Amino acid sequence: MNDGKDWYAWHHPYTDSGSPLARRLRLVQQHIAAWLDERSGEPVSVVSMCGGQGHDILAVLASRPDASRVSATLIEYDPRNVAAARNRAAAQNLDTVTVARADAGDLASYQQAVPADLVIMAGVLGNISDADAHTTIHTLSQFCAADATVIWTRTRRAPDLTPAVRRWLTDAGFTERAFIAPDDVLFSVGVHRFTGTPQPLENGKIFQFVT
Repeated sequence: MNDGKDWYAWHHPYTDSGSPLARRLRLVQQHIAAWLDERSGEPVSVVSMCGGQGHDILAVLASRPDASRVSATLIEYDPRNVAAARNRAAAQNLDTVTVARADAGDLASYQQAVPADLVIMAGVLGNISDADAHTTIHTLSQFCAADATVIWTRTRRAPDLTPAVRRWLTDAGFTERAFIAPDDVLFSVGVHRFTGTPQPLENGKIFQFVT
């Protein structure tokens, strides 16, 4: 999966606390933390598609005394991002975190990671075609355990796909818990709960990055 974009450099705006990317990250982190609070005391599993450097889930886990009950797998292709995430997890003694270098668009990459109780799709839907976004959403039943939650992000830059994304999630057996779309920026963060029936993981590609 080599689309020519420097996905390591893409993470640099996270260092600017006022950047849209950093603001979006804080919202995702808040929803991850709130979900962990809802599932307090029980072992849970998390999978992050295109997990990058793990800024979202790793930061949340590092701040919690109950991190050891969370089994998390980050699927990331860029080797520099993989190294950064692995180093961060090791430095924070997050022994239940696995960072796998694999193609997140290939279902085979998730064999050991699903079904999961939380699926994180941050930075995915805005970097694939609309058709692949539709395919990915309708494949989520293969990623989700019963009553799982999906946290996703998507730009609202015209043409805004988020109304379709929300509709597709409903069609795929999800109930919307939150949709945050700040007026002064174009990003959005959605939280949906899976109310459908989990499906076995199949084989094949569901998306290819296009930017």
